[in-house]
Amino acid sequence: MGRSKGMVDVSAKDITVRTAKASGSILLGAEAFQVLKQGACAKGDVLATAKVAAIQAVKSTPIIVPMCHPVLIEGIEVEFELDEARNFVVVAVAIKSSGKTGVEMEALCGVTAACLTIYDMLKYTGKGIIISQIKLMEKTGGKSGDYKRPD
Repeated sequence: MGRSKGMVDVSAKDITVRTAKASGSILLGAEAFQVLKQGACAKGDVLATAKVAAIQAVKSTPIIVPMCHPVLIEGIEVEFELDEARNFVVVAVAIKSSGKTGVEMEALCGVTAACLTIYDMLKYTGKGIIISQIKLMEKTGGKSGDYKRPD
C-alpha cells in the first residue's frame, strides 16, 4: 500500500470552465413527507434550510474533504423534486466554476448536506428515513473531458 503524498499539483493545468451536477434521494415516511409538503415542520422551512445547507457545504468542501483544492465557485443551483407517490425527495446540486480542477466533490457535498438537513429537520416524525443514491450525474471541462451518467 502506497503512502499518501498530499494534494495533487494542479499548477500546470489550464483554467477552464468546469461544471458538475450530483443528485441524491431521501425516502421519508408518509408522515414526514406530509409535514414537508404542508410546510408544517416544527424547525422551520425544510427545503429552504436544506438549500442553504447545500450552498454552505459546496463552499466548505475543501474543509470537509481533506485533499480537495479550494476552487472559485461561480454558480450553485439547488433543486428539489417531490415524489408524493413514493414519499421521496430527489435533491440535485449543480456547480459552475472556472479553474484548474473539477467541482464534482463540491456537488456531491452539497447533495449530502441537503439530504442530511432534511433528515435532521424531519427525524422527529420517525427514524426510518433513508438517504441513498448520492451520485455524480454529469461533469464538463478539464483534461478528462465530459461525463454524463447513462441512467
